[in-house]
Amino acid sequence: MVGGNGLLYPILGFASCVAFIYMSFGDLKLSSFPKEPKLSFVERNGSQLFLDGKPLHVNGWNSYWLMAHSVNENNRPRVSAMLQAGAKMGLTVCRTWAFNDGGYDALQISPGQFDERVFQALDYVIAEARQHGVRLLLSLVNNLQAYGGKTQYVNWAWQEGVGLSSSNDSFFFDPSIRKYFKNYVVTVLTRKNTITGIEYRNDPTIFAWELINEPRCMSDPSGDTLQDWLEEMTAFIKSIDKNHLLTIGLEGFYGPKSPKKSTVNPEEWASALGSDFIRNSNIENVDFTSVHIYPDHWFHHLRFEDKRNYVAKWMRSHIEDCDKELKKPVMFTEFGLSNLNKDFEPSQREQIYRTILDIVYKSAKKKGSGAGALIWQFFVEGMEEYNDDFGVVPWEDPPIYKLTIEQSCRLARIQGLLQENRDLNELCSKRD
Repeated sequence: MVGGNGLLYPILGFASCVAFIYMSFGDLKLSSFPKEPKLSFVERNGSQLFLDGKPLHVNGWNSYWLMAHSVNENNRPRVSAMLQAGAKMGLTVCRTWAFNDGGYDALQISPGQFDERVFQALDYVIAEARQHGVRLLLSLVNNLQAYGGKTQYVNWAWQEGVGLSSSNDSFFFDPSIRKYFKNYVVTVLTRKNTITGIEYRNDPTIFAWELINEPRCMSDPSGDTLQDWLEEMTAFIKSIDKNHLLTIGLEGFYGPKSPKKSTVNPEEWASALGSDFIRNSNIENVDFTSVHIYPDHWFHHLRFEDKRNYVAKWMRSHIEDCDKELKKPVMFTEFGLSNLNKDFEPSQREQIYRTILDIVYKSAKKKGSGAGALIWQFFVEGMEEYNDDFGVVPWEDPPIYKLTIEQSCRLARIQGLLQENRDLNELCSKRD
């Protein structure tokens, strides 16, 4: 017994020592790396957006080119730089295209046929956004011809001999084309990210889905054709993905039966596009409304000051609609001022943009439906081919850069985020 215990005690002592070392350091490999914070999905309650039970007000931007630019791995540092810069300005949402139909570097080569290389570029965009704390508003198709759009869908149906009409608007009523688009939606929403391993529909990095960029159906000014399509497609998306918010992608024009068609619409043409802000936005499965702001595209003969006054009227009208009638949040998902205007001066951009951001801030401060605004558009140096007459490299435009950060900080104060976010606190303390 004595001899046995003499051997047993050292063994027990060694085992205890090993156990202590493992308990103390065995988890070192895991704990030495910061754990990625658990993200929650953005939600809607009445006319406000919420995140983790607190009201959410968005200051964000458009960089439509993120996926297209990520196809070539050598270009990906620019995408990362843009997302990092946005985060450093306190921006929380970036709107970008989750489509490229037909043509060069297409995501969808033909109906139901996808380029895995391009899909992995979109995987990268989502994963990189997550790393920088930015959420994405992903648009699923274009009403315009850029990156394919509804024109490409119509051409596909026509080429396959199943199209009912060569009109672009057959996108909204042709059963074959509806089937093409539904297949696209299913493929994107159920895509498993090759980097994160998360299906898109389960990834809270995605702020929301946007059904279609700037829908118009001018062949049916009554709006019935577009309304029918919107009702069907929003219900279809929600049947697949109940996690994410959904918006349409409207420009915000009032339809022919709206009393505001002649008092708020820019001109008569705006009521004949087949869309209607109130009717379209009132669809049950639409979580928040969207509005665009392009006064210089809508008016060609107004003085600058009149355009700025119109912008304020346009925004207040839609906020009033959402506060009183729709009971949904409204986001101004594109706003811009062209530098091609004959009387353009850089200071005009700052004035218009300040007007827009001030109205969003005032609505947020009184807990109204004005949920946020996204500038069109930001990009980084060395990619002029993606620029247009609205593009800004933010750090090369000090007034816009300063104004953007100011908006981030005052919205953060309303939400009480400065105490929780050290980087945001540091950013905003420099501005005080």
